[in-house]
Amino acid sequence: MRQLHHPNRDEILLSSVLYALSDPARLHIVMRLHDQDELPCSACSDLEIAKSTFSHHFKTLREAGVIFTRMEGRQRFISLRKEDLDARFPGLMESILQAAAEGKASH
Repeated sequence: MRQLHHPNRDEILLSSVLYALSDPARLHIVMRLHDQDELPCSACSDLEIAKSTFSHHFKTLREAGVIFTRMEGRQRFISLRKEDLDARFPGLMESILQAAAEGKASH
């Protein structure tokens, strides 16, 4: 089985994180993960997008250093890299998620 690339903490770039979170679907995934330790990738199926598009979004988030993907058999589990992101960019994720939640509430 091939290894998935996860950047080391010091390799996580602000521009990559912001780009990854600029897509509404990826932001939705991160918002779902915020209060969870880990979710199976299939838990985000409420977005009603193609499986290949999901794969692209998960890869973008993983390669930006936003999520960690763990494989267990054929199942993939994702978790938010809270500690790494807070160490690199203190308060960034909380600010983004709070703004996203407020924006969602106003619609």
